[in-house]
Amino acid sequence: MTRILAIETSTEVATAAILADGGLFVRELSGVQTHSQGILPAIQALLVEAGVRLQDCDAIAFGCGPGAFTGIRTACGIVQGLAYGADLPVVPVVSLLAMAEAAREEVTGNEYVCILDARMNEVYWAQYCYDKTGWTEVSAPALAGLDAALAAIALENPLLVLGNGLVLPETVQARYRSFPCMPHAKQVGILGRLDFAVGHGLPADQAQPLYLRNKIALTTAEREQVKLQAGKAAG
Repeated sequence: MTRILAIETSTEVATAAILADGGLFVRELSGVQTHSQGILPAIQALLVEAGVRLQDCDAIAFGCGPGAFTGIRTACGIVQGLAYGADLPVVPVVSLLAMAEAAREEVTGNEYVCILDARMNEVYWAQYCYDKTGWTEVSAPALAGLDAALAAIALENPLLVLGNGLVLPETVQARYRSFPCMPHAKQVGILGRLDFAVGHGLPADQAQPLYLRNKIALTTAEREQVKLQAGKAAG
């Protein structure tokens, strides 16, 4: 059984999970300001609960965004440090797709439009379709105003998967079904395990954010700091 450590910190709710030997172990944190301080202790507690060492995992999956800038940078830095220290591959998972996977587990349907609040009167959104072969990306993650995103919907009868407490206008509510949902490490782990199984694992330094306002990677200084902390993080 493939063992996957997964983290998701792209929103105000940070989560970590381990999928190991048929079991699922989860930790949840709230408050963006606690993500950087809380996620490593949460991971360490998960490893103890699951009875595995970090080195026993096959890969680390992470929600790469889009989402809060600080959150996804936190995820990338932590994942790089852990992966360097334990010599593990990383598997990026789009946080919007993790929302679709979570919604699929709760609501009947196979067409999903996932929407996260991006502040500044904008949203992050993407469209996905699910069938027996798995997920298909209909529209790639994008940044737009809510009206523009809804106008661009290309699916016939989609479920709107809404994060961050987004409230739709009454006219939109009458037209579409909707379901409140946030990205979670459980679904990041499920999707990451599928990607890892087909060879989509990456080297640690390719744990990079999907940040649609600015295509920003970790700086050289940040990468060096990650490497210096890798041994401690892996322990």
